[in-house]
Amino acid sequence: MPTNLKIAWRNLWRNKRRTLITVASIFFGVLLSAYMTSMQEGSYEKMVDMVVKYYSGSMQVHHENYWESKSINDTFEDNKSLRQKILAHNEVDFLIPRLESFALASSRELTKGVLVLGIEPEPENRLTSLKSNVRAGTYLDEKDQGLLIGEGLANYLRLGVNDTLVLISQGYHGISAAGKYPIRGIIKHASPELNKMIVYMTLPVCQDFFSAPNRLTSLVINIKDNDLLQRSLKKLRADLTSPYSIMSWQEMSPEMVQQIESDRAGGIIMKAVLYIVIGFGILGTIMMMIAERRREFGVMVAIGMQRYKLAAILFYETVFIGLIGALSGLFVSIPLLSFQAQNPIPLTGQAAQLMEDYGFEPYMFFSLAPSVFWHQALTVFLITLLIALYPIFSANRMKLINALHA
Repeated sequence: MPTNLKIAWRNLWRNKRRTLITVASIFFGVLLSAYMTSMQEGSYEKMVDMVVKYYSGSMQVHHENYWESKSINDTFEDNKSLRQKILAHNEVDFLIPRLESFALASSRELTKGVLVLGIEPEPENRLTSLKSNVRAGTYLDEKDQGLLIGEGLANYLRLGVNDTLVLISQGYHGISAAGKYPIRGIIKHASPELNKMIVYMTLPVCQDFFSAPNRLTSLVINIKDNDLLQRSLKKLRADLTSPYSIMSWQEMSPEMVQQIESDRAGGIIMKAVLYIVIGFGILGTIMMMIAERRREFGVMVAIGMQRYKLAAILFYETVFIGLIGALSGLFVSIPLLSFQAQNPIPLTGQAAQLMEDYGFEPYMFFSLAPSVFWHQALTVFLITLLIALYPIFSANRMKLINALHA
């Protein structure tokens, strides 16, 4: 180890209390910024997860007019060649066929508008994990003639397992749609909004109800790696021509994308303020350290130490302090945020109601994305490096007589 580095390292521990105070300011800076970023990114991840995993998937194939009309008349015929063409792309993991429309659900004197979703039970479960969310009764099988309904809807209509639900709607090309179906199970959907209005039935039963044999409103595409979403979307669009259209989850949920981007912009301002506070905290402790040691520096220069060597030692001291503080903040934040990610903070009162009104679970979620940790540690360390210029400036501008009389 070079001599200057050895001297800098030993200088740190000559006054452990001073060093630990400086390290603590950096440590808490990394910890606070990582905690704040994890909480922010965790909420975004949950919002995206709610849309992608529990409803839309990564991409969807529709009839080219469906997204504008949302009409069951703008459906397309399910065929093997279409599925094979999509599955031929290596990025595609699996497909989920769906037929969805709206209906009026009734039980005794109670009625409510519902979203009716025709699904293939096993493929749907691969994406949404519906089976694990069944709170009463059983999950659907391939030939089931019954329904799954959301827990909120069941409570509103005062229905339980094996009760009968009446559905009335308009089918394909205006044909009247009506039917009575037994309830096989009650699920707690991850989305509070969908939990109050969702009805699942097997795809053949749904197609029969809407008089739309072998027709689909969408083919949900799940890809193996979400980082390849845009590339996969471009390739699939080149293969799928009229009358099909393909949309990513961002295009299907533009309001959510805008909400995330605007909130992230606000978060950048808040983090900038936090970094300014952290920076001034670190600068204050470094200035305190330099002021306390002014006489020491004067003596060192007086007995022959060159100023640039003194500046280098002070710079190395600050770098060591920055590394210790950043790494210790990193090592403490990882287990802390891992615990928080496993145990999200429940919200209560108006905050919980507001979250549910927006269709999200009333919890404060945390992210464990690697960037949450190393971005904050690196940023605070870079701030420390910038502040390390102050000791260099002080050493070069120091007046020897004043320093010796300090």
